[in-house]
Amino acid sequence: MSELTPITPDSKSEASDRTAKTRQLLGMKGAAPGETSIWKIRLQLMKPITWIPLIWGVVCGAASSGNYTWTLENVLKAAACMLLSGPLLTGYTQTLNDFYDREIDAINEPYRPIPSGAISVPQVVSQIIFLFIAGISLSFVLDLWAGHEFPNVTVLAIFGTFIAFIYSAPPLKLKQNGWLGNYALGASYIALPWWAGHALFGELNWKIMVITLIYSMAGLGIAIVNDFKSVEGDRQLGLQSLPVMFGIDKAAWICVVMIDVFQGLIAAYLVSIHENLYAAILVLLIIPQITFQDMYFLRDPLKNDVKYQASAQPFLVLGMLVAGLALGHAGI
Repeated sequence: MSELTPITPDSKSEASDRTAKTRQLLGMKGAAPGETSIWKIRLQLMKPITWIPLIWGVVCGAASSGNYTWTLENVLKAAACMLLSGPLLTGYTQTLNDFYDREIDAINEPYRPIPSGAISVPQVVSQIIFLFIAGISLSFVLDLWAGHEFPNVTVLAIFGTFIAFIYSAPPLKLKQNGWLGNYALGASYIALPWWAGHALFGELNWKIMVITLIYSMAGLGIAIVNDFKSVEGDRQLGLQSLPVMFGIDKAAWICVVMIDVFQGLIAAYLVSIHENLYAAILVLLIIPQITFQDMYFLRDPLKNDVKYQASAQPFLVLGMLVAGLALGHAGI
């Protein structure tokens, strides 16, 4: 038999360093500075961990269109739309946000690329411009590919980049207001990619837009979770996040109520359009979210925010797909 390699303090330190570097690359809390590759640093600015909900939103939109079929062309269209919503436009949004948040990040997350000095401000600006141009260009290509007479996807892409700008940049800087900023973030993560996926494969209509904007109120709750990691910096710089406005405990309850109630309202709507099976599945997916809220988030939101997101969010995004399939089946 081969001998087992003993676990030494050095090996533990190396494993910890690798974990910290991975967290930095993905854009997660608890990262560490020290990266020297400019391409990895640029990727850090784009926070790949945040692309996942947007990519998933495209899938939900394709499902709600009721017209998606598993052909090679449709798979390629969907993949291109995911590239648009995730790496390009979410990458643009995150880089823009880091640019305007460099002062607050110096307090809350000094390991981020800009406050740590890993990348210069002109390099960041060039990245923002490149991602913007690439995103708008790809959206126009998708409209041509889908044969749209009106450039729906391009308009959505321009609107999304505008929302991203006023969310991060003065004078509006929506993120200064806990309600407006978090709803803008929630809608950008749920409604906008959903609309893009639906428009790519079907006719985007007002019912889908209203339903997904309501669903985005649950996204507002998810956005509040992200505020708990930066309470001290927000307080020092006068940003009115909900944890600053209401305190940690009240903000945690507002967060979970928004997440649960608005998913429940979507389930009730599915019952009203006679999609009872989908509604039941959605309710079953809400139950474990409530369980993890009690186990982790409500007990200590400052300590357990990441653990809660990792455990509960998969059920939320699966619920989004269930809702999308239900709407497609109902022909909404």
